[in-house]
Amino acid sequence: MLQNNKGFFLLELLLSLSAMFLICLVFIPSVTDLRKQSVNFQIEKKMRQIMYEELEAKLIDNRTFANYTLVQNEIRYQITWKDSFGQKEVCVKVEKTPLHLENEICGSLE
Repeated sequence: MLQNNKGFFLLELLLSLSAMFLICLVFIPSVTDLRKQSVNFQIEKKMRQIMYEELEAKLIDNRTFANYTLVQNEIRYQITWKDSFGQKEVCVKVEKTPLHLENEICGSLE
């Protein structure tokens, strides 16, 4: 009677489910790490863009050196101008949140 049965046994079903569970157990943490790295990379890219825009605007328009905060997509970018060794330098800083790390990028005015 068991030889005519063409379906799966309960043991085979449990074995395949446990294999799928182990695969998910290994890959889910790496997927979440990749997502965090992707968010950090996008924020760093935006910080560099803001820094270059500030430097370019200062060279073209000769604006005053003003510190301010820019909020985009619920992320606070703090733009500050510093005087280092006689040159003006702009720094863009993002504070640490649960989704991304604290980061600061600086560029000098040439």
